[in-house]
Amino acid sequence: MAHVPSFLSVVFVVRNHADFLEALLLEATKVVSAMVRDYELIVVDNASTDNSIAVLKHLSSETGIANLQVYGLTKEVDIDTASWVGLENALGDHVAVIDPMTDDIRYLPNLLEQARQGADVVFVCNEQRPRQGPLYRLAFRVFHWCYHRFNGINLAKEAPPYRLMSREVINFILQHPKPVIGYRHLPATGGFARANLRYSEPPRPQPRKRLRDNIDRGVGLLLSTTRGPMRLVTALSLFGAVMNLVYCVYVVAIGFFKADVAPGWISLSLQQSGMFFLISLVLMVLGEYLMNMASATQQGPGYHVAQEFTSARMTRRERLNIEEAAAPAIDSAVVVTGRFS
Repeated sequence: MAHVPSFLSVVFVVRNHADFLEALLLEATKVVSAMVRDYELIVVDNASTDNSIAVLKHLSSETGIANLQVYGLTKEVDIDTASWVGLENALGDHVAVIDPMTDDIRYLPNLLEQARQGADVVFVCNEQRPRQGPLYRLAFRVFHWCYHRFNGINLAKEAPPYRLMSREVINFILQHPKPVIGYRHLPATGGFARANLRYSEPPRPQPRKRLRDNIDRGVGLLLSTTRGPMRLVTALSLFGAVMNLVYCVYVVAIGFFKADVAPGWISLSLQQSGMFFLISLVLMVLGEYLMNMASATQQGPGYHVAQEFTSARMTRRERLNIEEAAAPAIDSAVVVTGRFS
């Protein structure tokens, strides 16, 4: 494949993968260097507890891998936040995000080819998923069904994590008040030219994901990217207020048209329905207020970088020392005339 005149950044998020980091980055270097002339490999270590940082420091030494950027986080964060650490610090014209446990980097040339044809963002879905427990699969389906109902997009199929984005898409996400959250869905909903690719490769063996952490992540993503759930709360509050008002009318009608009513039933029913009517109105107002506050609130960074280091060798810097041949001198005897219109 001929070199593409583009600067490509590739982001990997790793955690406790010290055993195969070198093989991963060597393969990535082989694939990416055959595609583009300028590139960088960005590794975000998601607070590994093994010796991943030591391995990455060795790989970024003078005798290690070229064009390597490493960011080590102080605490474990969700995969989207960790990916955004790399995206936020990437320099490339295009940035690819790859999960080394699930995604196949050998498919990356297909993404770049789609970008060359005009796609601003290219999504790739691996049809073979890691095996998870039945409760996780059920929660996965429920979340994506709800998200599709509220936002009109299936994140798993239409906006998977394996993606290639142009610099314009990243700049667009940066304008969002919460870019860490917007990164997951904005490229698919921002009106960009996009392409969706599919392939089938068995993922690497990995530990099963924790259901509790993924439920927290899914609920946070659902509540922060759509007003649907909160709008449902306000709609239910309004429905409760209306039904209590209807019940008040029913109680009054019983009092007028029924003679054998138990003593105190009318007053007690009106008191209870009136209180629930007011409570429903309060919940509706609070729901609308919280929804508007959540839209206007801007949170601080969701991560903190503890360590940052770069390869001692950068190929693009080495090329800056090359002296190009001087252009031939213009003969002073030649006079060029012209008329500007």
